[in-house]
Amino acid sequence: MAARLRLYNTLTRSKDAFVPIDPGNVRLYVCGPTVYDYAHIGNARPIIVFDLLFRLLRHVYGKEAVTYVRNITDVDDKINARAARDYPDLPQNEAIRVVTGKTEEQFHADIWALGVLMPEDVNEAGKAPRFVEPRATEHIDEMRMIIERLIARGAAYVAEEHVLFSVAAMQKLPRVPQYGAFSKRSLDELLSGARVDVAPYKRDPMDFVLWKPSGPQDPAWPSPAGIRTPGRPGWHIECSAMAWKHLVQAFETRLSCSDPTEREIFDIHGGGIDLVFPHHENEIAQSCCAFDTPRMANVWMHNGFLQVEGEKMSKSLGNFFTINELLQDWPGEVLRFNMLRTHYRQPIDWTVKGLEESEKTLDRWYELAGRGGNAYLSDHIVDALADDLNTPKMLAELHALDGQGAHEELGANLRTLGFLLEGAEVWKARRQATLSVDPAQVEALIAARKEARVAKNWAESDRIRDELAALNVVVKDNKDGTTTWEVAR
Repeated sequence: MAARLRLYNTLTRSKDAFVPIDPGNVRLYVCGPTVYDYAHIGNARPIIVFDLLFRLLRHVYGKEAVTYVRNITDVDDKINARAARDYPDLPQNEAIRVVTGKTEEQFHADIWALGVLMPEDVNEAGKAPRFVEPRATEHIDEMRMIIERLIARGAAYVAEEHVLFSVAAMQKLPRVPQYGAFSKRSLDELLSGARVDVAPYKRDPMDFVLWKPSGPQDPAWPSPAGIRTPGRPGWHIECSAMAWKHLVQAFETRLSCSDPTEREIFDIHGGGIDLVFPHHENEIAQSCCAFDTPRMANVWMHNGFLQVEGEKMSKSLGNFFTINELLQDWPGEVLRFNMLRTHYRQPIDWTVKGLEESEKTLDRWYELAGRGGNAYLSDHIVDALADDLNTPKMLAELHALDGQGAHEELGANLRTLGFLLEGAEVWKARRQATLSVDPAQVEALIAARKEARVAKNWAESDRIRDELAALNVVVKDNKDGTTTWEVAR
Protein backbone atom coordinates (compact mmCIF):
# COMPACT_ATOMS: atom_id res chain seq x y z
CA MET A 1 0.00 0.00 0.00
CA ALA A 2 2.69 2.51 0.98
CA ALA A 3 4.35 2.24 -2.44
CA ARG A 4 1.19 3.56 -4.13
CA LEU A 5 1.25 6.93 -2.35
CA ARG A 6 2.23 9.72 -4.76
CA LEU A 7 2.41 13.41 -3.86
CA TYR A 8 3.05 16.53 -5.90
CA ASN A 9 6.28 18.11 -4.66
CA THR A 10 6.74 21.86 -5.08
CA LEU A 11 10.48 21.26 -4.71
CA THR A 12 10.68 19.04 -7.83
CA ARG A 13 7.56 20.38 -9.61
CA SER A 14 6.49 16.79 -10.20
CA LYS A 15 4.26 14.13 -8.69
CA ASP A 16 6.55 11.54 -7.14
CA ALA A 17 6.27 8.36 -5.15
CA PHE A 18 6.40 9.25 -1.47
CA VAL A 19 9.27 7.46 0.27
CA PRO A 20 9.55 8.41 3.96
CA ILE A 21 12.97 8.77 5.52
CA ASP A 22 11.88 6.26 8.17
CA PRO A 23 8.52 4.49 7.61
CA GLY A 24 8.25 4.08 11.37
CA ASN A 25 8.51 7.85 11.94
CA VAL A 26 6.76 9.81 9.19
CA ARG A 27 6.93 13.54 9.97
CA LEU A 28 4.68 16.36 8.72
CA TYR A 29 4.93 20.11 9.44
CA VAL A 30 2.27 22.66 8.41
CA CYS A 31 2.34 26.42 8.90
CA GLY A 32 -0.52 27.38 11.21
CA PRO A 33 -2.25 30.66 12.01
CA THR A 34 -0.99 33.96 13.35
CA VAL A 35 -3.40 34.52 16.23
CA TYR A 36 -4.39 38.17 16.03
CA ASP A 37 -7.91 37.91 14.54
CA TYR A 38 -10.57 35.46 13.37
CA ALA A 39 -9.25 33.04 10.74
CA HIS A 40 -10.85 33.57 7.33
CA ILE A 41 -12.17 30.81 5.09
CA GLY A 42 -8.96 30.86 3.03
CA ASN A 43 -7.06 29.98 6.22
CA ALA A 44 -9.32 26.94 6.58
CA ARG A 45 -8.10 25.38 3.35
CA PRO A 46 -4.66 24.21 4.54
CA ILE A 47 -6.18 23.18 7.88
CA ILE A 48 -8.66 20.86 6.11
CA VAL A 49 -6.28 19.68 3.37
CA PHE A 50 -3.48 18.66 5.70
CA ASP A 51 -5.89 17.17 8.22
CA LEU A 52 -6.92 14.85 5.39
CA LEU A 53 -3.27 14.08 4.57
CA PHE A 54 -2.61 13.32 8.25
CA ARG A 55 -5.54 10.89 8.27
CA LEU A 56 -4.26 9.21 5.10
CA LEU A 57 -0.69 8.88 6.41
CA ARG A 58 -1.99 7.34 9.64
CA HIS A 59 -3.98 4.83 7.60
CA VAL A 60 -1.01 3.90 5.40
CA TYR A 61 1.82 3.83 7.96
CA GLY A 62 -0.01 3.30 11.24
CA LYS A 63 -1.29 5.67 13.90
CA GLU A 64 1.89 5.36 15.97
CA ALA A 65 4.16 6.09 13.00
CA VAL A 66 3.06 9.61 12.00
CA THR A 67 3.82 12.89 13.77
CA TYR A 68 1.99 16.08 12.77
CA VAL A 69 3.19 19.55 13.81
CA ARG A 70 0.99 22.59 13.13
CA ASN A 71 2.36 25.74 14.74
CA ILE A 72 0.76 28.77 16.34
CA THR A 73 2.45 32.12 15.66
CA ASP A 74 1.84 34.20 18.77
CA VAL A 75 4.54 36.86 18.34
CA ASP A 76 3.99 39.26 15.46
CA ASP A 77 3.65 42.99 14.87
CA LYS A 78 -0.01 42.51 13.89
CA ILE A 79 -0.63 40.99 17.31
CA ASN A 80 1.12 43.94 18.97
CA ALA A 81 -1.03 46.43 17.07
CA ARG A 82 -4.24 44.57 17.90
CA ALA A 83 -3.33 44.41 21.58
CA ALA A 84 -2.61 48.14 21.74
CA ARG A 85 -5.86 48.93 19.93
CA ASP A 86 -8.20 46.64 21.89
CA TYR A 87 -6.65 46.82 25.37
CA PRO A 88 -5.04 50.26 25.75
CA ASP A 89 -5.46 50.20 29.54
CA LEU A 90 -3.49 46.97 30.00
CA PRO A 91 0.30 46.64 30.05
CA GLN A 92 1.32 45.69 26.52
CA ASN A 93 2.60 42.19 27.28
CA GLU A 94 -0.56 41.39 29.23
CA ALA A 95 -2.69 42.75 26.39
CA ILE A 96 -0.77 40.57 23.93
CA ARG A 97 -1.42 37.48 26.05
CA VAL A 98 -5.15 38.30 26.12
CA VAL A 99 -5.29 38.72 22.34
CA THR A 100 -3.35 35.56 21.53
CA GLY A 101 -5.18 33.49 24.14
CA LYS A 102 -8.65 34.52 22.99
CA THR A 103 -7.81 34.24 19.31
CA GLU A 104 -6.23 30.80 19.67
CA GLU A 105 -9.25 29.57 21.64
CA GLN A 106 -11.59 30.88 18.94
CA PHE A 107 -9.46 29.33 16.20
CA HIS A 108 -9.64 25.94 17.88
CA ALA A 109 -13.41 26.17 18.29
CA ASP A 110 -13.84 27.12 14.63
CA ILE A 111 -11.65 24.40 13.15
CA TRP A 112 -13.08 21.78 15.51
CA ALA A 113 -16.43 22.51 13.88
CA LEU A 114 -14.80 21.73 10.51
CA GLY A 115 -14.22 18.14 11.59
CA VAL A 116 -10.43 18.34 11.83
CA LEU A 117 -8.52 16.15 14.24
CA MET A 118 -7.23 17.91 17.34
CA PRO A 119 -4.25 16.93 19.54
CA GLU A 120 -6.59 15.55 22.18
CA ASP A 121 -8.14 13.24 19.56
CA VAL A 122 -4.76 11.71 18.71
CA ASN A 123 -2.36 11.83 21.62
CA GLU A 124 -2.41 9.14 24.30
CA ALA A 125 -1.25 9.48 27.89
CA GLY A 126 2.15 8.00 28.53
CA LYS A 127 3.13 7.96 24.84
CA ALA A 128 5.07 10.38 22.69
CA PRO A 129 2.64 12.95 21.24
CA ARG A 130 1.73 12.41 17.61
CA PHE A 131 0.05 15.78 17.10
CA VAL A 132 1.96 18.80 18.38
CA GLU A 133 0.73 22.39 18.23
CA PRO A 134 3.70 24.48 19.38
CA ARG A 135 3.56 28.20 20.09
CA ALA A 136 6.33 30.42 18.77
CA THR A 137 6.91 32.12 22.13
CA GLU A 138 7.73 28.75 23.67
CA HIS A 139 10.65 28.27 21.26
CA ILE A 140 12.74 31.43 21.65
CA ASP A 141 15.73 29.38 22.85
CA GLU A 142 15.65 27.27 19.67
CA MET A 143 15.42 30.41 17.53
CA ARG A 144 18.43 31.94 19.26
CA MET A 145 20.37 28.68 18.81
CA ILE A 146 19.72 28.64 15.06
CA ILE A 147 20.64 32.32 14.77
CA GLU A 148 23.93 31.72 16.60
CA ARG A 149 24.73 28.82 14.25
CA LEU A 150 23.99 30.99 11.22
CA ILE A 151 26.29 33.73 12.49
CA ALA A 152 29.03 31.17 13.19
CA ARG A 153 28.78 29.85 9.62
CA GLY A 154 28.90 33.36 8.16
CA ALA A 155 25.31 33.15 6.87
CA ALA A 156 24.04 35.91 9.19
CA TYR A 157 25.38 39.16 10.58
CA VAL A 158 24.60 41.76 13.25
CA ALA A 159 23.74 45.33 12.23
CA GLU A 160 22.25 48.04 14.43
CA GLU A 161 20.97 45.51 16.99
CA HIS A 162 19.34 43.42 14.26
CA VAL A 163 20.46 40.01 13.06
CA LEU A 164 20.02 39.54 9.33
CA PHE A 165 20.35 36.52 7.08
CA SER A 166 22.88 37.08 4.29
CA VAL A 167 21.64 35.79 0.95
CA ALA A 168 25.01 36.49 -0.70
CA ALA A 169 26.85 34.48 1.97
CA MET A 170 24.46 31.55 1.48
CA GLN A 171 25.41 31.39 -2.20
CA LYS A 172 29.02 30.65 -1.21
CA LEU A 173 28.30 27.78 1.18
CA PRO A 174 28.75 24.19 -0.08
CA ARG A 175 25.96 21.57 0.08
CA VAL A 176 23.12 24.02 0.74
CA PRO A 177 20.73 24.94 -2.11
CA GLN A 178 20.96 28.24 -3.92
CA TYR A 179 18.61 30.97 -2.70
CA GLY A 180 15.66 31.14 -5.10
CA ALA A 181 15.96 27.51 -6.21
CA PHE A 182 12.81 26.55 -4.35
CA SER A 183 10.58 29.24 -5.86
CA LYS A 184 12.36 28.71 -9.21
CA ARG A 185 13.26 32.37 -9.65
CA SER A 186 16.57 34.19 -9.98
CA LEU A 187 17.67 36.74 -7.40
CA ASP A 188 16.85 39.54 -9.86
CA GLU A 189 13.32 38.17 -10.31
CA LEU A 190 12.87 37.76 -6.57
CA LEU A 191 14.05 41.29 -5.90
CA SER A 192 11.78 42.85 -8.53
CA GLY A 193 8.74 40.86 -7.44
CA ALA A 194 9.13 41.09 -3.68
CA ARG A 195 8.07 43.74 -1.21
CA VAL A 196 11.54 44.24 0.22
CA ASP A 197 12.02 46.22 3.41
CA VAL A 198 14.50 48.98 2.69
CA ALA A 199 16.86 49.53 5.60
CA PRO A 200 20.28 51.24 5.71
CA TYR A 201 21.77 48.50 7.88
CA LYS A 202 21.20 45.78 5.27
CA ARG A 203 24.21 44.64 3.28
CA ASP A 204 21.92 43.51 0.46
CA PRO A 205 18.25 44.31 -0.29
CA MET A 206 17.39 40.59 -0.28
CA ASP A 207 18.72 40.03 3.26
CA PHE A 208 15.94 39.37 5.76
CA VAL A 209 15.50 39.82 9.49
CA LEU A 210 16.12 36.97 11.90
CA TRP A 211 15.97 39.09 15.07
CA LYS A 212 15.08 42.73 15.76
CA PRO A 213 15.20 45.04 18.79
CA SER A 214 12.01 45.58 20.75
CA GLY A 215 10.58 48.92 21.74
CA PRO A 216 8.93 49.62 25.10
CA GLN A 217 5.53 48.45 23.77
CA ASP A 218 6.82 45.23 22.17
CA PRO A 219 7.29 41.77 23.68
CA ALA A 220 10.98 41.17 24.32
CA TRP A 221 13.48 38.43 25.17
CA PRO A 222 17.26 38.44 25.69
CA SER A 223 18.87 38.84 22.29
CA PRO A 224 21.40 36.50 20.66
CA ALA A 225 24.87 37.39 19.38
CA GLY A 226 25.76 39.55 22.37
CA ILE A 227 23.18 42.21 21.50
CA ARG A 228 22.37 44.07 24.71
CA THR A 229 18.94 45.38 23.75
CA PRO A 230 16.15 42.82 24.30
CA GLY A 231 14.41 41.86 21.08
CA ARG A 232 12.02 39.54 19.31
CA PRO A 233 12.26 37.11 16.37
CA GLY A 234 11.48 37.71 12.75
CA TRP A 235 8.66 35.71 11.19
CA HIS A 236 10.59 33.10 9.19
CA ILE A 237 12.89 31.87 11.95
CA GLU A 238 9.93 30.69 14.01
CA CYS A 239 9.01 27.77 11.75
CA SER A 240 12.63 26.68 11.30
CA ALA A 241 12.93 26.49 15.08
CA MET A 242 9.65 24.69 15.76
CA ALA A 243 10.11 22.20 12.92
CA TRP A 244 13.63 21.39 14.12
CA LYS A 245 12.55 21.02 17.76
CA HIS A 246 9.62 18.68 17.15
CA LEU A 247 10.55 16.81 13.98
CA VAL A 248 14.34 16.62 14.19
CA GLN A 249 15.62 16.90 17.76
CA ALA A 250 12.67 14.92 19.14
CA PHE A 251 13.55 12.00 16.83
CA GLU A 252 17.35 11.93 17.10
CA THR A 253 17.34 8.66 19.05
CA ARG A 254 14.42 7.09 17.19
CA LEU A 255 15.30 7.49 13.52
CA SER A 256 16.79 4.58 11.62
CA CYS A 257 18.47 6.46 8.76
CA SER A 258 21.19 4.99 6.58
CA ASP A 259 22.55 8.50 5.91
CA PRO A 260 23.33 10.48 9.11
CA THR A 261 22.65 13.79 7.33
CA GLU A 262 19.03 12.69 6.92
CA ARG A 263 18.57 13.20 10.64
CA GLU A 264 18.32 16.95 10.08
CA ILE A 265 15.65 16.54 7.37
CA PHE A 266 11.99 15.64 7.79
CA ASP A 267 9.45 14.25 5.36
CA ILE A 268 6.74 16.77 4.42
CA HIS A 269 6.26 20.50 4.85
CA GLY A 270 2.90 22.01 3.89
CA GLY A 271 1.12 25.34 3.64
CA GLY A 272 -0.67 27.70 1.30
CA ILE A 273 0.74 28.58 -2.12
CA ASP A 274 1.21 32.18 -0.94
CA LEU A 275 3.95 30.96 1.43
CA VAL A 276 6.31 29.63 -1.27
CA PHE A 277 8.07 33.00 -1.31
CA PRO A 278 9.32 34.48 0.87
CA HIS A 279 8.35 32.38 3.88
CA HIS A 280 9.24 28.88 2.74
CA GLU A 281 12.20 30.02 0.66
CA ASN A 282 13.56 31.70 3.80
CA GLU A 283 12.82 28.72 6.02
CA ILE A 284 14.86 26.52 3.70
CA ALA A 285 17.72 29.04 3.65
CA GLN A 286 17.85 29.27 7.45
CA SER A 287 17.56 25.57 8.19
CA CYS A 288 19.91 24.33 5.48
CA CYS A 289 22.60 26.87 6.35
CA ALA A 290 22.29 26.32 10.10
CA PHE A 291 22.46 22.51 9.92
CA ASP A 292 24.55 22.07 6.74
CA THR A 293 21.93 20.08 4.84
CA PRO A 294 20.87 20.13 1.18
CA ARG A 295 17.17 20.12 2.12
CA MET A 296 14.92 21.10 4.99
CA ALA A 297 12.11 18.70 4.01
CA ASN A 298 11.94 16.12 1.22
CA VAL A 299 8.42 16.99 0.06
CA TRP A 300 6.76 20.41 -0.05
CA MET A 301 2.99 20.59 -0.58
CA HIS A 302 0.99 23.76 -1.20
CA ASN A 303 -2.74 24.28 -1.53
CA GLY A 304 -4.09 26.74 -4.11
CA PHE A 305 -5.74 30.12 -3.62
CA LEU A 306 -9.38 30.65 -2.67
CA GLN A 307 -11.67 33.23 -4.26
CA VAL A 308 -15.31 34.03 -3.49
CA GLU A 309 -17.98 34.03 -6.21
CA GLY A 310 -15.31 34.47 -8.88
CA GLU A 311 -13.47 37.35 -7.21
CA LYS A 312 -10.47 37.66 -4.93
CA MET A 313 -11.59 37.71 -1.31
CA SER A 314 -11.24 41.27 0.01
CA LYS A 315 -12.77 43.36 2.75
CA SER A 316 -13.08 46.24 0.28
CA LEU A 317 -15.27 44.07 -1.98
CA GLY A 318 -17.44 42.93 0.91
CA ASN A 319 -16.73 39.26 0.22
CA PHE A 320 -14.33 38.61 3.10
CA PHE A 321 -15.67 35.82 5.32
CA THR A 322 -14.24 34.31 8.48
CA ILE A 323 -14.76 30.67 9.38
CA ASN A 324 -16.75 31.84 12.37
CA GLU A 325 -19.11 33.94 10.25
CA LEU A 326 -19.79 31.07 7.85
CA LEU A 327 -20.45 28.70 10.75
CA GLN A 328 -23.39 30.91 11.73
CA ASP A 329 -25.14 29.90 8.49
CA TRP A 330 -23.65 26.53 7.54
CA PRO A 331 -22.69 23.37 9.44
CA GLY A 332 -18.94 22.91 9.68
CA GLU A 333 -19.13 19.62 7.78
CA VAL A 334 -20.67 21.48 4.84
CA LEU A 335 -17.69 23.85 4.78
CA ARG A 336 -15.33 20.85 4.93
CA PHE A 337 -17.16 18.99 2.16
CA ASN A 338 -17.29 22.06 -0.06
CA MET A 339 -13.56 22.60 0.40
CA LEU A 340 -12.75 19.04 -0.66
CA ARG A 341 -14.79 19.15 -3.86
CA THR A 342 -11.85 20.94 -5.53
CA HIS A 343 -8.40 19.35 -5.77
CA TYR A 344 -6.18 21.00 -3.18
CA ARG A 345 -3.63 22.31 -5.71
CA GLN A 346 -6.27 24.01 -7.85
CA PRO A 347 -7.79 27.45 -7.18
CA ILE A 348 -11.17 27.13 -5.51
CA ASP A 349 -14.18 29.34 -6.18
CA TRP A 350 -16.19 29.55 -2.96
CA THR A 351 -19.87 30.01 -3.88
CA VAL A 352 -23.25 29.82 -2.19
CA LYS A 353 -24.36 27.40 -4.91
CA GLY A 354 -21.49 25.08 -4.04
CA LEU A 355 -22.37 25.23 -0.35
CA GLU A 356 -26.00 24.43 -1.10
CA GLU A 357 -24.98 21.42 -3.19
CA SER A 358 -22.62 20.22 -0.47
CA GLU A 359 -25.30 20.58 2.19
CA LYS A 360 -27.81 18.67 0.07
CA THR A 361 -25.38 15.78 -0.38
CA LEU A 362 -24.60 15.61 3.34
CA ASP A 363 -28.31 15.75 4.21
CA ARG A 364 -28.81 12.64 2.09
CA TRP A 365 -25.77 10.82 3.44
CA TYR A 366 -26.72 11.56 7.03
CA GLU A 367 -30.17 10.13 6.30
CA LEU A 368 -28.74 6.99 4.69
CA ALA A 369 -25.54 6.36 6.64
CA GLY A 370 -25.45 8.61 9.69
CA ARG A 371 -26.70 6.24 12.37
CA GLY A 372 -23.39 5.03 13.75
CA GLY A 373 -21.24 2.09 12.80
CA ASN A 374 -17.69 1.26 11.88
CA ALA A 375 -15.00 3.65 10.68
CA TYR A 376 -12.51 2.56 8.03
CA LEU A 377 -11.24 3.45 4.55
CA SER A 378 -12.03 1.22 1.60
CA ASP A 379 -9.23 0.42 -0.83
CA HIS A 380 -10.78 2.41 -3.68
CA ILE A 381 -11.07 5.48 -1.44
CA VAL A 382 -7.43 5.08 -0.39
CA ASP A 383 -6.42 4.69 -4.04
CA ALA A 384 -8.04 8.04 -4.85
CA LEU A 385 -6.36 9.83 -1.96
CA ALA A 386 -3.02 8.14 -2.61
CA ASP A 387 -3.02 9.91 -5.98
CA ASP A 388 -1.92 13.26 -4.54
CA LEU A 389 -5.04 13.68 -2.38
CA ASN A 390 -7.41 13.44 -5.35
CA THR A 391 -10.52 14.48 -3.42
CA PRO A 392 -12.78 14.90 -6.49
CA LYS A 393 -12.09 11.24 -7.30
CA MET A 394 -12.60 10.35 -3.62
CA LEU A 395 -16.02 12.02 -3.64
CA ALA A 396 -16.92 10.26 -6.91
CA GLU A 397 -16.14 6.94 -5.21
CA LEU A 398 -18.33 7.90 -2.25
CA HIS A 399 -21.20 8.79 -4.61
CA ALA A 400 -20.68 5.40 -6.28
CA LEU A 401 -21.12 3.66 -2.92
CA ASP A 402 -24.35 5.62 -2.47
CA GLY A 403 -25.55 4.57 -5.92
CA GLN A 404 -24.75 0.93 -5.17
CA GLY A 405 -26.72 1.04 -1.94
CA ALA A 406 -23.55 0.28 0.06
CA HIS A 407 -24.57 2.69 2.80
CA GLU A 408 -22.78 0.93 5.66
CA GLU A 409 -19.50 1.16 3.75
CA LEU A 410 -20.31 4.73 2.78
CA GLY A 411 -20.80 5.67 6.42
CA ALA A 412 -17.59 3.94 7.54
CA ASN A 413 -15.53 5.91 5.02
CA LEU A 414 -17.25 9.20 5.78
CA ARG A 415 -16.61 8.85 9.50
CA THR A 416 -12.91 8.21 8.86
CA LEU A 417 -12.74 11.25 6.57
CA GLY A 418 -14.14 13.65 9.18
CA PHE A 419 -17.88 13.49 8.42
CA LEU A 420 -21.03 12.10 10.08
CA LEU A 421 -19.73 13.35 13.40
CA GLU A 422 -23.11 14.30 14.86
CA GLY A 423 -25.29 11.26 14.20
CA ALA A 424 -28.35 11.33 11.94
CA GLU A 425 -30.91 12.44 14.50
CA VAL A 426 -28.72 15.21 15.91
CA TRP A 427 -27.93 16.45 12.40
CA LYS A 428 -31.59 16.44 11.41
CA ALA A 429 -32.74 18.14 14.61
CA ARG A 430 -30.06 20.80 14.42
CA ARG A 431 -30.76 21.46 10.76
CA GLN A 432 -34.50 21.72 11.36
CA ALA A 433 -33.95 24.05 14.30
CA THR A 434 -32.49 26.57 11.88
CA LEU A 435 -35.42 26.41 9.50
CA SER A 436 -38.21 28.97 9.29
CA VAL A 437 -40.96 26.33 9.19
CA ASP A 438 -42.58 24.10 11.79
CA PRO A 439 -41.13 20.59 11.24
CA ALA A 440 -44.21 19.00 12.84
CA GLN A 441 -46.46 20.83 10.39
CA VAL A 442 -44.33 19.70 7.45
CA GLU A 443 -44.28 16.07 8.60
CA ALA A 444 -48.08 16.14 9.04
CA LEU A 445 -48.57 17.49 5.52
CA ILE A 446 -46.22 14.87 4.09
CA ALA A 447 -48.13 12.12 5.93
CA ALA A 448 -51.44 13.48 4.57
CA ARG A 449 -50.00 13.64 1.07
CA LYS A 450 -48.82 10.03 1.35
CA GLU A 451 -52.34 8.94 2.35
CA ALA A 452 -53.78 10.85 -0.62
CA ARG A 453 -51.34 9.14 -2.97
CA VAL A 454 -52.20 5.69 -1.58
CA ALA A 455 -55.86 6.51 -2.18
CA LYS A 456 -54.96 7.78 -5.66
CA ASN A 457 -56.44 11.14 -4.78
CA TRP A 458 -54.03 13.01 -7.05
CA ALA A 459 -55.80 16.33 -6.75
CA GLU A 460 -55.39 16.31 -2.97
CA SER A 461 -51.80 15.15 -3.30
CA ASP A 462 -51.02 18.02 -5.65
CA ARG A 463 -52.80 20.49 -3.38
CA ILE A 464 -50.66 19.42 -0.42
CA ARG A 465 -47.49 19.63 -2.53
CA ASP A 466 -48.46 23.19 -3.48
CA GLU A 467 -49.02 24.00 0.19
CA LEU A 468 -45.58 22.66 1.02
CA ALA A 469 -44.09 24.65 -1.84
CA ALA A 470 -45.73 27.79 -0.43
CA LEU A 471 -43.83 27.06 2.80
CA ASN A 472 -40.63 26.93 0.69
CA VAL A 473 -40.36 23.18 1.37
CA VAL A 474 -38.98 20.91 -1.35
CA VAL A 475 -40.27 17.33 -1.24
CA LYS A 476 -38.47 14.36 -2.78
CA ASP A 477 -40.09 10.95 -3.26
CA ASN A 478 -37.33 8.32 -3.14
CA LYS A 479 -37.20 5.00 -4.99
CA ASP A 480 -37.38 3.08 -1.72
CA GLY A 481 -40.78 4.58 -0.96
CA THR A 482 -39.60 7.13 1.59
CA THR A 483 -40.15 10.86 1.30
CA THR A 484 -37.58 13.41 2.38
CA TRP A 485 -37.82 17.18 2.52
CA GLU A 486 -35.73 20.29 2.87
CA VAL A 487 -36.25 24.02 3.01
CA ALA A 488 -35.02 25.80 -0.09
CA ARG A 489 -32.55 28.55 0.69
